[in-house]
Amino acid sequence: MARSSSLVKASLPKQSRQLRPRRSPKQFQRAAALSLPGAEEIFAAAAAEHLQKDAPAAPAPGYITASDETLVVHAGEKLRKNGMEDTDSIATPIVSGTTHWFKNSADLIAFKEGRRHSFEYGRYGNPTVSVLEEKISALERAEATLVTSSGMNAIVSTLLALVPPGGHVVTTTDCYSEARAFIRERLSKMGIRSTFVDLNNIETLKTVLDQGDVALFYTDSPTNPHLKCIDVKLVAELCHQKGTLVCIDSTLASPINQKPLTLGADIVVHSATKYIAGHHDVIAGCISGPEALIKTIRAWHQDLGGAISPDAAYMIIRGLKTMALRVETQNRTSLQMACLLENHPKIEHVYYPGLKSSPWHHVAKSQMTGFGGIVSFEVASDLHGVMRFIDALEVPYIATSLGGCESLVQQPAVMSFWGQSNEEKARNGIKDNLVRFSFGIEKFENLRDDILQALEKI
Repeated sequence: MARSSSLVKASLPKQSRQLRPRRSPKQFQRAAALSLPGAEEIFAAAAAEHLQKDAPAAPAPGYITASDETLVVHAGEKLRKNGMEDTDSIATPIVSGTTHWFKNSADLIAFKEGRRHSFEYGRYGNPTVSVLEEKISALERAEATLVTSSGMNAIVSTLLALVPPGGHVVTTTDCYSEARAFIRERLSKMGIRSTFVDLNNIETLKTVLDQGDVALFYTDSPTNPHLKCIDVKLVAELCHQKGTLVCIDSTLASPINQKPLTLGADIVVHSATKYIAGHHDVIAGCISGPEALIKTIRAWHQDLGGAISPDAAYMIIRGLKTMALRVETQNRTSLQMACLLENHPKIEHVYYPGLKSSPWHHVAKSQMTGFGGIVSFEVASDLHGVMRFIDALEVPYIATSLGGCESLVQQPAVMSFWGQSNEEKARNGIKDNLVRFSFGIEKFENLRDDILQALEKI
């Protein structure tokens, strides 16, 4: 297999994997075709900003200037460093064997001493999974990535590995609900203290950091479902001054729109089920960061038994190849819909960081190249009126999850928070009239017309 092309360098050895992104502003160049209030200005400003960022720079020796669009296709595959050097298949083979054999004792010792790259047992690693891990590392500008059996497994493995018994973890009141429950109810049984701070008040975080040793700060950005955005660079600076590690769950952004490691975070986690896989057909998670931290997390992960199957890894590799295209469409559709809904008389409030009216817009604009495919909004009606709106929609599915090709819609008061008290819902900012819409890759005009006709039913 010919390997002389410069493109093959998109999958580099660990010491040279910090690829320099060149983001094309093409997703912002369709503003002229929009007639929605506010959308044209936002697109034009974003295009100008990213054109300026794309000013050519001399690449360092051994590096390649590769876009995310190219990395999702070729990283981890064109130049194989993961035990698949002997194949010339364009598609990554599925290595289904659970155990691997060695030629002789010397071969085994070479593997144990790190002089020979190979695999031993499926729970510790797999060639197909390794391709996926290299691809995600390239996207995140990370030294290493660990792919897990679910996003929740990624979160739990990270917390258990990086917060010692008797340690202290700080998170936000807006973090993923199941992670919040695990921190509050499970880690406390291990003697681990937890503090929940309001994302709106950065001074609270400063106070907590000043009061004692905090092992880890963990949160989502953007959050679900209100799409608040934490200033990752600022938080990382504050935490690192006190020796605290920073973990960002970037699921709702995707690696296309946001790269927390480049902003100062130590660890980034994803539910790879969402934008990374992108087709609502496989469950997985991933953790990216420095090799030393990932090695520590991997040891816990192996004990927890959260290995992903090679078949699932193959499906994610295939899905990843179109992620940049999918996310570009979802970014564009969501911004257009957010602008339209913000000006609709039957909508009371729209949550979307791409809107200038969003209190998180300045943060999102500074650290994201796109604002994501989720729009949440409050309809001018009650619980049952919003149910009529949702039931009248024809294009999206009423379902949980997000990030796939198909649009999904849910009423959090009925879906995620059903059966909870009004006090609990109020603490989480969940109103009966709140709708969360995850936009897929359907044609914008079809989604627009569907939402408008459904609003007429209330």
